[in-house]
Amino acid sequence: MIYKAALFDLDGVIFDTEPLYSQFWENQGRQFKPDVPDFHHRIKGMTLVQIYDQYFPGQPALQQRITAALDDFEAHMRFDYIPGVHDFLLQLRQKGIKTAVVTSSNHSKMAQVYQQHPDFKSLFDAVLTSEDFTRSKPAPDCFLLGAKTLGVTPAECVGFEDSVNGMRSVKAAGIYLVGVATTNPREVVAQYADELIDDFTHGVKVMQ
Repeated sequence: MIYKAALFDLDGVIFDTEPLYSQFWENQGRQFKPDVPDFHHRIKGMTLVQIYDQYFPGQPALQQRITAALDDFEAHMRFDYIPGVHDFLLQLRQKGIKTAVVTSSNHSKMAQVYQQHPDFKSLFDAVLTSEDFTRSKPAPDCFLLGAKTLGVTPAECVGFEDSVNGMRSVKAAGIYLVGVATTNPREVVAQYADELIDDFTHGVKVMQ
């Protein structure tokens, strides 16, 4: 099978930010949802709106408080690339393989990304954020939209994900899954992935 496109999650796949977010949401869960075990794991892959709808409905003041804390957190965080991913993206561009970001992050956060990495947009044909779809991961909508935006079928795509919700989303879309073991243990990722990598330093077999 010759794949024509690659769809990438952002946190934990392109940027090494998942440990930072886990710490942030673990703190929020401890403060505001102590009755929900592993809160920071449960919300991975969800948009902020979906987190509020499911866990903080009818609490606008608390939602605003969390949003303000998150905005401040993201304004000061570093977006460091996962080892090897930048070179890998350049190689895909040279091969003529279309690329897109498919993330639950919003426009505000992406502005921080673009500020730290001015060349980021040039690495991709499209950047899809939480504002572009209604149902988030593990629903397949975002990855199906990614394929449609690039003008290819799901079967012609490779999806890159690290979270369980994200991997479920890729598989539900009927897309070949490369699981990146940056957030979850290898044995967890292996349950979902068609191919498993620790990072991008040794390339990706299916794209060679």
